[in-house]
Amino acid sequence: MIKLNVNDRDVSVDVDPGMPLLWVLRDTLALTGTKYGCGAALCGACTVHLADEAVRSCVTPVSAVGDRRVTTIEGLSRDRSHPVQQAWLELDVPQCGYCQSGQIMAATALLKRNPQPSDADIDAFMAGNLCRCGTYQRIRAAIHRAALLRPGA
Repeated sequence: MIKLNVNDRDVSVDVDPGMPLLWVLRDTLALTGTKYGCGAALCGACTVHLADEAVRSCVTPVSAVGDRRVTTIEGLSRDRSHPVQQAWLELDVPQCGYCQSGQIMAATALLKRNPQPSDADIDAFMAGNLCRCGTYQRIRAAIHRAALLRPGA
């Protein structure tokens, strides 16, 4: 049994220690908001937070999590009240939506690290998160908007 804290909930899973965190989240814990994109950490669709850092869950073995807290898109807020989620909805960022949970998780990690990022900061941090629909301008605008919506901003 592997013990995890996922979205502020302690869980135990009976899985192979080498299983990617993505599949533990999706298949074992039924948290399907985190998406499978490439399986090689190249697209960002599977981005989750591991102790507030953005990681690619498709290449992170569950055994590497240890006692660090895992946060998925479902764990940001139950009612979409997180500033990044609010900004995403306000600015109609998603087109097809497939990459958006990974984009939101990466943007949230960026704003934790840098509460007032420049366009260059956003572009550099988000560079590994691909959007097949090309909504990059709306993503950047939503990150700026979320920075204004954050408490204390």
